Amino acid sequence: MLNNSDELTRGGDNAAWQARKDAATPRGVGVMCGFYAARARNAELWDIEGRRFIDFGSGIAVLNTGHCHPRVMQAVERQLKSFTHTAYQVVPYTSYVELAERLNRAAPGRHSKKTAFFTTGAEAVENAIKIARSATGRSGVIAFSGGFHGRTMMGMALTGKVSPYKLSFGPLPGEVFHVPFPSALHEVSVDDSLAALQQVFLCDIDPKRVAAIIFEPVQGEGGFNPAPAPFVAALRHVCDEHGILLVADEIQTGFARTGRMFAMHHFEEEADLMTVAKSLAGGLPLSGVVGRAEVMDGAAPGGLGGTYAGNPLSIAAAHAVLDVIEEEELAARAMVLGNLLRSKLQGLMPRVPSMADVRGLGSMVAAEFFNPATGMPDATFALRVQRSALQRGLILLICGVHSNVIRFLYPLTIEHEVFEEALGILESALLDADPH
Repeated sequence: MLNNSDELTRGGDNAAWQARKDAATPRGVGVMCGFYAARARNAELWDIEGRRFIDFGSGIAVLNTGHCHPRVMQAVERQLKSFTHTAYQVVPYTSYVELAERLNRAAPGRHSKKTAFFTTGAEAVENAIKIARSATGRSGVIAFSGGFHGRTMMGMALTGKVSPYKLSFGPLPGEVFHVPFPSALHEVSVDDSLAALQQVFLCDIDPKRVAAIIFEPVQGEGGFNPAPAPFVAALRHVCDEHGILLVADEIQTGFARTGRMFAMHHFEEEADLMTVAKSLAGGLPLSGVVGRAEVMDGAAPGGLGGTYAGNPLSIAAAHAVLDVIEEEELAARAMVLGNLLRSKLQGLMPRVPSMADVRGLGSMVAAEFFNPATGMPDATFALRVQRSALQRGLILLICGVHSNVIRFLYPLTIEHEVFEEALGILESALLDADPH
């Protein structure tokens, strides 16, 4: 029998809920923390037992404007009183059109743009590939090692990491080819990557059959690897030479995280299509594809959309998010916080020999760990740091092809004193984890 009492749904102890979770939900939905959220505010979160945590994960880069920003909450509440759903393809609403206009203006590029909204980041990627194939009449797609583009079938095919994303889920869609992503630490140069791309053209697919090259300006799950400027310039040149569309996956990099509204603002080159999601709507599900108007119009009417695509509550939240980013100058704030974090981590490197690299743009910062004795990626060390920090009340996320990278995704609205407290916890976790 269902029981909806407040006592059962809002309280209890974490161990009891963990047992219920294990009995009711599949193991395939991996869960990092063994405690359950009760409430959150900005960069702080409290569990059902009253313990406080500083959130440096932000729901995997979703909360650039923090938990429960008042402006976002008010916007959703106003929309809630009007209507919650009509299906935009059935009965449209003006807020959708207005948000598309705002993103068309905000996105990089001097060309005329159009925007379509969806629900999840994977959905945005799927639709970007659909649009590219429809606009070009081609089917091939090239992606990169270490890239992450979602858990749908096409998303998995594009993603450049097998475990855990592709295990036991094949066969995956065909005509997707992978090229190594540049990484100085892993001894893959820009020239190496471009040579591999040419090898794909020679051995696997005629470039005239390639619809799109999709890449992340800063790889997310792959380890927060920024794309070198010469690499982006070369990709643009290759795409122009062969009539290929360049797709920038900005799902994790967007909305002020890198110190600019979008990571592509750091480059002179322009993408033809751009995917967005995560921090677009402050925690509500919303994604989109922004692109050249003529490319976006490649799909026939009815070819794009979704029942919940561009939900009015999420659209209202997104308008508020864009207001907050502008009014609170979060792009500039991202640079300030990122510089403080990088300085802290770099200062600790002599005391933490396992910390091989500190990198990132703005507040999209990561630290990568290698075993000093073997020179090999050290996933165990990264896990020790994460667990030590969590015991002290700091939530950190791990990423990287070798799972040896810790990424830092605090809300850009975090209070200075809370940020400094988190850096102190991080220092203790790093020093305690290093046995050398």
